Amino acid sequence: MNARTRIVRIGNSRGVRIPKRMLEEGGIEGEVTISLEEGTIVIRSASRPREGWEEQLNLMVAEEGIGEFPTETTRFDREEWEWE
Repeated sequence: MNARTRIVRIGNSRGVRIPKRMLEEGGIEGEVTISLEEGTIVIRSASRPREGWEEQLNLMVAEEGIGEFPTETTRFDREEWEWE
């Protein structure tokens, strides 16, 4: 899908309007990352830290028989670990 739009002023920055349909088809919502790659501006959905880890672990358990992973939290997890 292609769309033509204009760069608009937003305070001291600039922005573009992205068609709703394009965002929906791309599965892009909420927070995004923006980068410059070889002269092209790329917008991607921002992934969350550890996103998909549980699914990957379950796949490893099922395919490789590594055993069950404990799902209960420890005192360290509850009281001392600091999540960002």
